[in-house]
Amino acid sequence: MPMLKVKRIRILNETVVFPLKREHKECIDVAKSVRFHVIRKDQDLSRHGCVYRRRERPKPCLKGNLIGILSEWSLLKRYRADIMTAAENVCYTLINVTNDSEPPSEDHTIKKLLLVFWEIVPKTTPDGKLLQEMILVCDAYRKDLQHPNEFIRGSTLRFLCKLKESELLEPLMPAIRACLEHRHSYVRRNAVLAIYTIYRNFEHLIPDAPELIHDFLVNEKDASCKRNAFMMLIHADQDRALDYLSTCIDQVHTFGDILQLVIVELIYKVCHANPSERARFIRCIYNLLQSSSPAVKYEAAGTLVTLSSAPTAIKAAAQCYIDLIIKESDNNVKLIVLDRLIELKEHPTHERVLQDLVMDILRVLTTPDLEVRKKTLQLALDLVSSRNVEELVIVLKKEVIKTNNVTEHEDTDKYRQLLVRTLHSCSVRFPDMAANVIPVLMEFLSDTNEAAAADVLEFVREAIQRFDNLRPLIIEKMLEVFHAIKTVKIYRGALWILGEYCSTKEDIQSVMTELKKEAGEVKPEEEVTAAPAPKLVTEMGTYVTQSALSTSRPSKKEEDRPPLRGFLMDGDFYVAASLATTLTKVALRYVALAEDKKRQNSFVAEAMLIMATVLHLGKSSLPKKPITDDDVDRISLCLKVLSECSPLMNDIFNKECRRSLSHMLAVRLEEEKLSQKKESEKRNVTVQADDPISFMQLTAKNEMTSKEDQFQLSLLAAMGNTQRKEAADPLASKLNKLTGFSDPVYAEAYVHVNQYDIVLDVLVVNQTSDTLQNCTLELATLGDLKLVEKPSPLTLAPHDFANIKANVKVASTENGIIFGNIVYDVSGAASDRNCVVLSDIHIDIMDYIQPASCTDAEFRQMWAEFEWENKVTVNTNITDLNDYLQHILKSTNMKCLTPEKALSGICGFMAANLYARSIFGEDALANVSIEKPIHMGPDAPVNGHIRIRAKSQGMALSLGDKINLSQKKSVSLPYTCSALWPRSKLFNPSNYV
Repeated sequence: MPMLKVKRIRILNETVVFPLKREHKECIDVAKSVRFHVIRKDQDLSRHGCVYRRRERPKPCLKGNLIGILSEWSLLKRYRADIMTAAENVCYTLINVTNDSEPPSEDHTIKKLLLVFWEIVPKTTPDGKLLQEMILVCDAYRKDLQHPNEFIRGSTLRFLCKLKESELLEPLMPAIRACLEHRHSYVRRNAVLAIYTIYRNFEHLIPDAPELIHDFLVNEKDASCKRNAFMMLIHADQDRALDYLSTCIDQVHTFGDILQLVIVELIYKVCHANPSERARFIRCIYNLLQSSSPAVKYEAAGTLVTLSSAPTAIKAAAQCYIDLIIKESDNNVKLIVLDRLIELKEHPTHERVLQDLVMDILRVLTTPDLEVRKKTLQLALDLVSSRNVEELVIVLKKEVIKTNNVTEHEDTDKYRQLLVRTLHSCSVRFPDMAANVIPVLMEFLSDTNEAAAADVLEFVREAIQRFDNLRPLIIEKMLEVFHAIKTVKIYRGALWILGEYCSTKEDIQSVMTELKKEAGEVKPEEEVTAAPAPKLVTEMGTYVTQSALSTSRPSKKEEDRPPLRGFLMDGDFYVAASLATTLTKVALRYVALAEDKKRQNSFVAEAMLIMATVLHLGKSSLPKKPITDDDVDRISLCLKVLSECSPLMNDIFNKECRRSLSHMLAVRLEEEKLSQKKESEKRNVTVQADDPISFMQLTAKNEMTSKEDQFQLSLLAAMGNTQRKEAADPLASKLNKLTGFSDPVYAEAYVHVNQYDIVLDVLVVNQTSDTLQNCTLELATLGDLKLVEKPSPLTLAPHDFANIKANVKVASTENGIIFGNIVYDVSGAASDRNCVVLSDIHIDIMDYIQPASCTDAEFRQMWAEFEWENKVTVNTNITDLNDYLQHILKSTNMKCLTPEKALSGICGFMAANLYARSIFGEDALANVSIEKPIHMGPDAPVNGHIRIRAKSQGMALSLGDKINLSQKKSVSLPYTCSALWPRSKLFNPSNYV
């Protein structure tokens, strides 16, 4: 064998010899930097490899040297296999150092470092035999298990849970048993954990562990120790756990919360496996509903619902949920528990039980959070019935009055809107309640918040159309608050209601009196006068003329004007057109009611005078803005109708408007009934006569989700470990191939999207015959994604495989890309590190978007506010308008807000509004404007545009890209470009909605 040049270094008086290869010079440099000392150079040795020689007995190791050795060992492990023996020599050195150090160290830091070292150090030879040095280490374990300090004992017991060598554990069993009788609870509970782990891995070492722990549990007083012991019995010997529970089942409510949680889990597992045991433990679950721990109450209520469907059990669980919502301060907890109540409501047999608890559910409205209130009101509205609607309305009326007295808060107006809509729905479903609701809500027509007042006005309009007996009451209340209305939109709606539904002479006279009072008169002293134009001389000596318009009383405040006069003076003459229509309706109706011709003419003349005066005002220079031509035409038309009084125009003004409203309300009611019917059909479980019978004993777990272990499912969901069958769902998770089969390293990633987290489970396969060391998965992200932690490197044997997990946080709704590579070293190779580039993983925006609904007013408001718009050109081979719309809805997870009746029928064009909401609370709007060119034949494809609006740029871009991509899947046409721009710089496309 040729002679090799080597270098010899010393580690704590130990000699390690390295082959002096060119590629290992860097290792020697590193060794020098971590207290390695080169003691001899350029010596020829006849043996290839590393030589270990013991020189002398080392001195007791100090803390600094111990930390240094641990650093040296971990650093050496990072280098190639040629110096792995050197790293192992460092391990053996430390083993000898620690075993020869007398007396044992009392420093807890050193003890913790030694436990870490003993956990990771190889304990066997390459052929699998236990190292002789470990016999001495085992003696050190035994001394620590008998140490007078409870921390050292407990830490050692926790360490023993991680040992996988039965030869090391067997001599320690008497000492571990003795720790069960230690005075300190820290030692006893860790002794239980150690015994459980040893019994699970090496049952022959302690075959009587269940009996031993059962006796320990009977005599133990500490809650944490009892919890660990009971948990072991659940998994090791369930019968003994049940025997113990039977002996103390009446004292369960006195136990600590950690033990109560374990008892709940045991009862669930036992009853889940053997339903005949339910009667034995159902009383225990009832008692745990009164526990002082919120966690125990929550788990007990959930277990009670799964074990029993009796009305008393459902009522007790629901009452427990309600108490948790009221008492817990965390809004997230409130929302989670509310979701459990909503799940209970979805069950047909449970709904009637929850209807008796509506008043208790309404106690949750004391929470200031708007989302909690919204869910509570929706739940109460779903549960309302004729038995409790009166009490519900009383509570909601009080809440509405409270919002008027509360100091202004950012969510007060929105909460008031929710209350008004809930009362509106109650009044539609139960007409008898409308008379109690209307007087309270009419006061809010004068609210400065236009959205809340608009909801009240919509409710009043529907009520006055549906309920004839309430019309006198509504007209009376409307006249009372008419002068206090502050917003022009609400004022126009009130004018329409007064003009449409005043049917008696007294009401018509009252309306005319109120309108004359609101319009006021143009007094002579307020006429516009032109002040004399004085001549002024400038600094340059030239004459200039200054002119100005002034009134005789400029100090009059605008607040003194009536609302209608103020609107007209501000130049809003659209309300003047509404005023003219109202005057025309009441005048025509008065002519039909009054018999005296003189009174008829007088009333019509008054109405025409008001319209003519408003028309003259609009053309003068008094208002801030002149009247528009459209408003002039409307007022002129009303003057002509009153001057002619033809039967045709009388029928149009007094009947057709009301008929149109009635038809619109009927269509809306029919749609609501249809949606409710669909929901009820989903909830009702229909069983046909020829349906197969499912036997629980013969049913696989993946076939009946309701029979699965809920504790295990919740644990898996929290850890992000769901069953691999979810990969079939294209929206929830995907399997991505990252490399090819011809690459030295094959990799594929299972992508699981769990709301705000993305879990990548990457399978890495070594397809070579070499050992791959330091195989590292390096990832980077593009977009609003953040890698939580870098995966640790690993070593792959020839044709071996391993799984690497990586967590990615998601911050917003936009498309993201995860890319990276796999780098590794080949054992024995002299080349640099190898690299395999991975394919990109595209995170789909559809994983975060969910269909949602909103009102037309909210859609228009958001459409006007959102500043980013993405215009996508339709480019597809779909020839039917409805088919294309359904294709877009399926591809984007959006919901169509346009009613089906508006989209039905055969027509050459279609316009629809779409809406969706992300899990981050971001809104996405879309307006589909498509047409089918008839002149191109029946097979012509659909064309048009889709306009997307969002608050953020990423949302608008990502949704547009998704639509473009789905179109490309439908037809192989060139990529359609989508233009993105700030809306304010180009045009105002609100006309397209």
